[in-house]
Amino acid sequence: MMLSGKDILGQAQTGTGKTAAFALPILHNITPGLGHVQALVLAPTRELGLQVAEAMEVYGRLRNVSVLAVYGGTAYGPQIGTLRRGVDVVVGTPGRLLDLLKSNKLDLSQVQTVVLDEADEMLSMGFIDDIEAILQATPAERQTALFSATLPRQIRQLAENI
Repeated sequence: MMLSGKDILGQAQTGTGKTAAFALPILHNITPGLGHVQALVLAPTRELGLQVAEAMEVYGRLRNVSVLAVYGGTAYGPQIGTLRRGVDVVVGTPGRLLDLLKSNKLDLSQVQTVVLDEADEMLSMGFIDDIEAILQATPAERQTALFSATLPRQIRQLAENI
């Protein structure tokens, strides 16, 4: 379904292959080296963001896809430097993504696909307003995929809104 550009809502427990389920179609559908962010993956924690970015780098190695993980607790400089040089996929935590957007260091205006990974975790951590602000910086016409281990009412409502 993701290969065809459709929006999806996926429910699966951790460790069942969700990363491959969204990463492989994203990597297939983007054109490496255009110099702007084509795909955005939001993750609730630095650890998950790093794990997703690493998997996408491995999967996309043969296509020369550039992937950047952005997260708090580290210096901005290296992340901003990589963004300036151009990157195909950004994987990040909501707080750092918002910081980069507010400082005009991150341009999401040409994003084709947005993935919310572990959406239930992001909701329980209070990131809903941040997520909505980040999504406002992306084109209205984009593919959106939301993955979650559980689908409480708030997640279903978020999925309908985005």
